[in-house]
Amino acid sequence: MNDTTATITAAQAEADTRRWLERAVIGLNLCPFAKAVHAKGQVHYAVHLAANDDAGLLDLLMAEAQALVDRPASERDTTLLMAPHTLADFLDFNDFTERAERRLARAGFEGTLQLASFHPRFQFGGTEPDDIGNATNRAPYPTLHLLREESIDRAVEAFPEAEVIFERNIETLEALGPAGWAALDVGAGAAR
Repeated sequence: MNDTTATITAAQAEADTRRWLERAVIGLNLCPFAKAVHAKGQVHYAVHLAANDDAGLLDLLMAEAQALVDRPASERDTTLLMAPHTLADFLDFNDFTERAERRLARAGFEGTLQLASFHPRFQFGGTEPDDIGNATNRAPYPTLHLLREESIDRAVEAFPEAEVIFERNIETLEALGPAGWAALDVGAGAAR
């Protein structure tokens, strides 16, 4: 954990994540489905502030999963759960994400919700840490993204070639380059 994340509040984590969503995810069209739910106010933001508290984060994830399915999609279609003080190491976060997926399945959310993950140090297998392609999954903080399966299905119907999104994203980021990504200013503390 660096000094920047040591002082992050819930409001700052949410502001930084919104900035990342607007400038990178929507601005670069990394996810063509994000703009509509953002514009309609259907993205819920939750923040886990406890430091080095994997168990508490998992408990909050389960509570947020239940809260998501308890509300209509028109009110809350997706949830972003940020953990600015927990799981700073990407490999630990990756292991945690696997545990979280198993816990969601055991709780009965399989087939209803999907879990995606983002991390400031995200790294695809077989890539170097500074490979710009890793930025497709880099967020200001360790972030767990709960998505409704039915919303994913509708999005895939509207965009039948969803498998080309990843390839297009890599091309976009390679064209942007590290300096262009840095110029987006979408890291921790950027929205101050």
